[in-house]
Amino acid sequence: MVACLPTRKSLALHMASKKQKYNVLDLFCGCGGLSKGFEQAGCNILVGVDFDAAPLRTFEYNHKGAKGLQLNLGDVSSFDTIEKTLNGQAVDIVIGGPPCQGFSLTGPRNFEDPRNKLYLAMIEAVHRFNPKAFMIENVPGMGNLYKGAIKEEVIKRLTSLGYKVTCKVLCAADYGVPQIRQRLVFIGLKDSEIPFEFPEPILSESQYITCEQAISDLPPLVDCLGEEESEYDGEPTTNFQRQMRGSCRTLHNHVAINHKQFVKDVIAQVPDGGNYKDLPPGVGDSRKFNMAWTRYASNKPSRTIDTGHRNNFHYKWNRCPTVRESARLQSFPDDFVFLGNKTQQNRQVGNAVPVLMAQAMAAQIIKYLTNEKSVS
Repeated sequence: MVACLPTRKSLALHMASKKQKYNVLDLFCGCGGLSKGFEQAGCNILVGVDFDAAPLRTFEYNHKGAKGLQLNLGDVSSFDTIEKTLNGQAVDIVIGGPPCQGFSLTGPRNFEDPRNKLYLAMIEAVHRFNPKAFMIENVPGMGNLYKGAIKEEVIKRLTSLGYKVTCKVLCAADYGVPQIRQRLVFIGLKDSEIPFEFPEPILSESQYITCEQAISDLPPLVDCLGEEESEYDGEPTTNFQRQMRGSCRTLHNHVAINHKQFVKDVIAQVPDGGNYKDLPPGVGDSRKFNMAWTRYASNKPSRTIDTGHRNNFHYKWNRCPTVRESARLQSFPDDFVFLGNKTQQNRQVGNAVPVLMAQAMAAQIIKYLTNEKSVS
């Protein structure tokens, strides 16, 4: 009997099955935005590590089967704990976003300065676990520190470990995230002869998902504050909203702040997309810094979601965005539940990598690991 050659369809199915087998270690994981994106691309999340207990609870709740470890990654002994937790499981991909404030002011000539230890932890993880690939993300400004010397030192060290390293500043909105958020991303491929090519944007600027397209289906909470678990009060009206809802039937983390009346009165005078400069003389004088009294623009993506939330307001309603609205703007699906108090939840959302951007990077990495890039 003559064996049949694999068809392009069967080859694609074979590759899809292989995608499920890539094991991921997430350092500085926070609540798990990077991990969620890699999980949605078909990866298996093994372990998430962070110093803060609150986001780790969220991480474990939303990544079933993954282990959250509360560790100080500046302590080399933490990697022994990670290794024991892995219990012999191979790590295929290391991902993480170390805090940029880990860099000292002593400059690149003293890269071993203890204050740089958080970024050095990523290099140590790559050295220790020898993954097939890694992804490191940070703020764009990190690439310009000391005229780019820090960036070049990171690339040099990772290259010396046998990786072909590529880095680029990316905009989350290009990958379907309703937010103008730029991040510097390093991708490394083990023993690769070709450099990594970042995925092409899936949206042009004129196609960006707007705030209204992202969150207009969520209850307005005009006459109530909402609850941690509630219900949708209408159907989704955009493809993005349908994507974020998926099969979720319970609305999580959609609770408004109980603003004082004078705050609501000030917000009410800020137009769609406006800020403190649009207020009448004498109104809102207590806040006059750059981002004060800023309303999201309904017809544009949001500004960068940060760890605070009291200076940015809903494009239509006279209140700050809820945790769920901010999570939508970070492209977290609605079934991703944030645990902790409101301050902790907002910090978790703001510190996270946008999920859809992470998913796009993960899918592209997988193409290289499965040699799909060479399939014509």
